[in-house]
Amino acid sequence: MKSPFPGMDPYLEQHWLDVHHALATYARDQLQGKLPGNLRARIEERVFVEFEDEDEGQWRGIHPDVRIVEYPMRDAGGARPEGGVATAEPIVVSTEDEPISQAYIEIIDASTGNRVVTVIEFVSPSNKVPGEARELYLRKQREVIRARACLVEIDLTRAGQRALAARMHRIPRRHHTTYMACVTRGWKWGLSDVYPISLAQRLPVIRIPLRQTDAEVSLDLQSLIDQCYENGGYDTIDYRQPAQPPLDPADLAWAEEWLRGKGMR
Repeated sequence: MKSPFPGMDPYLEQHWLDVHHALATYARDQLQGKLPGNLRARIEERVFVEFEDEDEGQWRGIHPDVRIVEYPMRDAGGARPEGGVATAEPIVVSTEDEPISQAYIEIIDASTGNRVVTVIEFVSPSNKVPGEARELYLRKQREVIRARACLVEIDLTRAGQRALAARMHRIPRRHHTTYMACVTRGWKWGLSDVYPISLAQRLPVIRIPLRQTDAEVSLDLQSLIDQCYENGGYDTIDYRQPAQPPLDPADLAWAEEWLRGKGMR
């Protein structure tokens, strides 16, 4: 079953951990057979610990933060220690946040010792708010660009502040859309291709650059989302409920009208 939306389904952002890993896997599979010569697409992972800090707007809710474990009373018979005062039994609470991993794709050249040719990132909400995840993402972004490798950033989330190589103040405001993709070629210093994507449109087929002498290959973003929706069993989503994070007013008005037309409101 397909999503009722024509392009990106905003309700999938509530399930981003699952969707993100699936996007990386399906994109790797879609690209693998298109790559020339000794190029290979591989999934890598960035690991970080995200601390709980509501004041800094950390993205929460996609992984467990704290586990509470209750142990049985040591004295099951209810006996009291000397003096007749019952000793309180504590619960044990984990005080450390769990490591989180984010998958991304590297296209490598096996003929040159696995030199990285292109990095493909599906930007997560945690990459778009202050914290270790954003710092690691921006560091990786700088490293790729300085190494003159190609960088493809696909942002299909709405929460947080954009973290694309093409900074938002350089993009005309009329192109500040709900979703975006950004392609930076290693041999075109300071220039990026930006794909503005509205909620109402089908996700585009974008061009993935490789080595400068290679023909670029295509990546069909809509087919990736369709595959995530179907294989993830997201036909159970209740579209009568509001999307989380909330849609902005213009997108909300469009989405409600669209869902009513589909008989889902």
